[in-house]
Amino acid sequence: MQKVYIITGLSGSGKTTAVQAFEDALFYCVDNMPIELLPRFLNLPLKDNSEVKGLAVVMDMRSKSFISNYASGLRSIQDSGMSVQIIFLEATVDTLLKRFSQTRRNHPVTNEKSLLDSIKLEKKLMGPVKQTAHHIINTTDFNVHQLKSRILDLIRKGDKSISLTKINIVSFGFKYGIPNEADLVMDMRFLTNPYFIPELKNQDGESKAVKQFILSNKETQTFLEKYLNLLDYLIPLYKRENKAYLTFAIGCTGGRHRSVAIARRIFEHINKKGLNPGLIHRDIDRDIKQT
Repeated sequence: MQKVYIITGLSGSGKTTAVQAFEDALFYCVDNMPIELLPRFLNLPLKDNSEVKGLAVVMDMRSKSFISNYASGLRSIQDSGMSVQIIFLEATVDTLLKRFSQTRRNHPVTNEKSLLDSIKLEKKLMGPVKQTAHHIINTTDFNVHQLKSRILDLIRKGDKSISLTKINIVSFGFKYGIPNEADLVMDMRFLTNPYFIPELKNQDGESKAVKQFILSNKETQTFLEKYLNLLDYLIPLYKRENKAYLTFAIGCTGGRHRSVAIARRIFEHINKKGLNPGLIHRDIDRDIKQT
């Protein structure tokens, strides 16, 4: 059964950032949903899509009937047998006041004399909603990245299939330019070039003969041992920072032999760790020209 979350809380407490974290984790998300529509939404065939990890909806006082219909709406969901986790975000009054002053947005409680009065009234009205929450997160001292990290830790708990960082390995030729999306670039031109071996020249780095020629090299083996250890150290650190895309670019002269074989070996190593990387040989089909 897919996970279902209701994101609610005080205006200015970070609900937009929270739902962005859910989107990054491949949840289907809807912002500002009336609670009356949630039971119907939960019956949509989204649960049959294996690429969707779960459902997340944001509901709050932007919907004028939210407070009056919350209790009955929640009972309707519970009576249907659907398990829903409720996340309530809050912050101190001073913090909310500062955030609204910076963004210059209107507060959804607009019938009060001042912004401060609106914040205080919303906090009072949302008290019963807070009591139903499974997770209460105070975002007073959080920046955007810290809040995203907190949300992702919550929804990934016990589910290793949910991952924020998409890893790609790209082989390329330096004579065609370094990939713009590269985060780490490794130059493989220190290895013996199969281009100058007549029987290997017209093959590429995915062929058995070229891979054997490159990977059997002592320098290659030493490099891979050190480089793969480096990636094993770096990848968790990048994931901790919730980097959406992480691209390792492996280059040689033309992007056809050395970089292809090494990129394939790196892909296999990362894939065995269950990180589901992508592999792109950008220049493997370019014309072979001696440089």
